[in-house]
Parts: sequence; C-alpha cells; structure tokens
Amino acid sequence: MRKFLVVLDDTRECLNAMRFAAMRAAHTGGGVEILSVIPPDEFQHWIGVADIMRAEARERIEAHFEVFAKWMRDRQGVDPHLIIREGDPVPELLAQIKDDPAIGVLVLGAGTGKGGPGPLVSQLVRSAGTLPIPITIVPGGLSKDQLEAVT
Repeated sequence: MRKFLVVLDDTRECLNAMRFAAMRAAHTGGGVEILSVIPPDEFQHWIGVADIMRAEARERIEAHFEVFAKWMRDRQGVDPHLIIREGDPVPELLAQIKDDPAIGVLVLGAGTGKGGPGPLVSQLVRSAGTLPIPITIVPGGLSKDQLEAVT
C-alpha cells in the first residue's frame, strides 16, 4: 500500500496538509504516515531536565496527533501511523523516506504569511529533483471545499 507522508508541526498550514493526505489516501486506498520531528536544540539542558522535556514534547505530539487521527478515522476511514524522530527536520524527514519504501508521496503545507512557504518547503523544493518520491505542496489558504475538489 502506498503511503502519504505528512509532517505534523505547530504551523497552520499543517492542517491542510493533513486533510489533503487523508483525503487522497481515502480516495486511492493508501495510508497516511505522520512524522513529527523534535529539534535537538530543545534538549540543551541537564540530562534529567532534558529527559523530562523530551517526554513532555512526545506527550504534546501524541495529543496533537490524536486530534488528526480521530478526524482521519471518523471522516475518511484512514488509520494514520505516527512516527516521532529527534534531530534536524530535513535530514530526519529524508531518513524516514529512505527507511520506509512504502512512502510514495510527501505532502507538505505551504504557509501563506510574509515569511514565504516555510523553511521545510523552501529547503525541500531546492532538492526536489533528487528526492526519491514526489512532493505535493498544499497551499495553506485552501478551504475544506477546495481541498475536497482537488482530492
């Protein structure tokens, strides 16, 4: 089964990427893998404090994931899988693609603000020609109806 890989982060555009991935998976009989990356700079403290912060970050990610997972299961009939990695986002994302040959499409949300599409989209688009899978970039400003129409 082909999987759509989507990144879970704290951006607004993440929501549209999640919706798009779930709708495409539902329409094509695919799956959804959700990746969240904990940056290493969050744990530059004493070992005990870093362990507590790491556990809290994982709890936040899992709670955030459950909101999306419930919607995907209830509305789209898709049961997503969560992957949590620690490190720099782009290398970890590329490592996940390499580690899971069932991933067929990377789905990213593009920001709509003055800062451009976002650092992840900007970095990955530069190397899109060398990636082993296609990237789908979902505009952050699309409505639910527009997403339905394109999926």
